[in-house]
Order: sequence, then C-alpha cells, then structure tokens
Amino acid sequence: MEPPTPAPPAPRHRGEPPTGPGNTGDRTPGSRRRPRPGYPVTRPLTLVIALLVAATGLVATPGDANAARLMSLTEHTPRESMLAVYSPSMGKVIHNRVLHMPGTPSAPTFYMLPGLGGAEDGISWYDNTDIPGFFAHKRVNVVMPIGGRGSLFTDWDHDDPVLGRNKWQTYLTRELPPIVDGALRTTRVNAISGVSMSGGPALDLAIQAPHLYRAVASYSGCPGTTGPLGGAAVVAMVTRQGGNIGNMWGPPGPRWAAHDPTRNAAALRGKTIFLSAASGVPGRIDGRVGDRLAGLAGGGIIEAVTRRCTADMSARLTGLGIAHTFSARAQGSHSWGLFAADMRLSWPRIARAIGA
Repeated sequence: MEPPTPAPPAPRHRGEPPTGPGNTGDRTPGSRRRPRPGYPVTRPLTLVIALLVAATGLVATPGDANAARLMSLTEHTPRESMLAVYSPSMGKVIHNRVLHMPGTPSAPTFYMLPGLGGAEDGISWYDNTDIPGFFAHKRVNVVMPIGGRGSLFTDWDHDDPVLGRNKWQTYLTRELPPIVDGALRTTRVNAISGVSMSGGPALDLAIQAPHLYRAVASYSGCPGTTGPLGGAAVVAMVTRQGGNIGNMWGPPGPRWAAHDPTRNAAALRGKTIFLSAASGVPGRIDGRVGDRLAGLAGGGIIEAVTRRCTADMSARLTGLGIAHTFSARAQGSHSWGLFAADMRLSWPRIARAIGA
C-alpha cells in the first residue's frame, strides 16, 4: 500500500503557554522563547534529494511495503530543514526537524527526543529553547522527531484507541537512521537524548540498539519502569495523554523489566552517559518569575520525582563500575530553563564521544 501524502505539521504559535492547570510535563506556564526573525518561503531540495535517493536506494520498489521511505526534505533556512519519512511499522509519515551546518564535511548525528506531548503541542526543544542558535556553528546534524506523545518511544503490543499505533523503537532504531544517513552528510556516528518523558526511553533505546549510539543523555527523566516510583511514573505519563497502559507492554511483568534502564544498566557500559535532574526547588535557572511560580504549582514536584529516579539510575551505574556524569542541581524545577542548561552542560561530553 502506498504511503499517504505527507502533510506539514499543523501551524502553531511559538511561545504560547499551554492551557490547563499544572501542564508542566515539558513546559511551565508562561515560558516563551524569544521571537526569531522571519524566514523566506521554504525551498524543496527536489533535485538534491532525487539524486541522493537514487544513489542510496531509499525509495522502495513498487509493492515493497516494508521499507521506510524518504518522502521529502524541505529546506526552511540554510541551517534548518524538515525531513518527512514514511514509517511502514506505523503506517504514516513522521516529520523530523533537522538542524545542520551548511557546506561542511560529513558530521555525526544527535537525535533529540521530545517530551510528553511529542512536540505535537508546540512544546519542544525547538519551540522553547534556543537550540538553533546553540548548534548553529557546531559540526553536527541534530534530528528532532515530531510525534509520539505519551508513547515512551517504545514498540507497543497493541494499537491504542487514543494514541494509535506506536512502534517508535522500530522507527528510531531501524527506519529513521538509514534515511538520515542517506539524506544528510553523516559519519554514521550517533548520540541520543531524551527530556522528561523521553529521558528513560532514550537510555532504553541505547540499550535495545547497542551499536547505534555512542552517547546517551537523560534530562530530568525517570529511567526506572518496574520499581514503585518508576512504574507509577510510566502509568501517569501514558494515562495523562489518554492512552491505555495495557496496550503498551501489557500488565507489569517481563516486558516492563526488559525496558527498564536501571535493571539493564550493564548494557550501557562503554558509552558516554549523562544524567541530570534538579531538586525541584524553583530557582533562577528556571528562567523568568512566571516559570519559577509554575515550579511551585507542580513542576517542582515532578522534578523531585525525576531526581529520585535519576539518582537510582546513577547509583546502579556506580555499583556496576560504569563511568557516567550525574548533574544533580540544588535548584531547578521541571522547566525548559533547567533542561537547556543541562543540555549545554552535557554537550562537550557528547561531542567528544561522537567526534562533533
């Protein structure tokens, strides 16, 4: 069956606060990124993509329904593009925002997963931080998938009436990387990170696909899935987005344990690992006064939970003799100010690991 024609993501207004009380899954009420200059109309790289596709064999032959497909690569600016990829495992087109440095030699790739809303809600690294500015002159391709709200970026056992078909492990580890390597100038060396909901899943993906990533980072995530705290966090994140937890890994048991980074931490040996979480006490690192007040309204509690989960992960790695970095800040609630500060702190370590 031919994939559907990709549609661009729905228009959204950057900086608008989320609606509803306590919406601090990845953005505190009142957070706003600075306006950025307008850009010219997007320019499809039709000829370039056609040549790349022909050279790399990314387009499947008619009837090959099991192959991921590059649908389009649209340049928004010389440093920003949108990559549309058909995922056969999910039966739909996934859009991926890409940051790249034009006119450079091949570069490694840093995959940055979104948080609870899957960036579909206009809450993301791109919308809430100065990610484009930070990576503007760095030798790296940054890939930010759009989608996966409440999915934990894993392969679900069953389709969900609300969240649909989730086969994100397959997409992120098997379908997307070959497309990225064929469409961009990459060294085929990768790192991955997750924030909030996706912090634990980023560690899990590095375990499930051990040869794909040299470095992994979890920013204010909850790595555990089987302990009382981690299990409760998993249920809360899925149900908050309307999903049925039973459709993911079934009842708590072996499938849950297989995706618990704390239990399976030994598989991370040899990788560069960065973990971060703050105390939950709002502070200047959170940003403006409104962001700090939002921390008092709920973001602080969420961050305190992630601090406990992350500390457990760090203790497990230490017990196994696995080198890692744990940024445990005395102040900070579950805010983009905190996430961005820890991402900047992690970058030199990640860059060294992947040769950026």
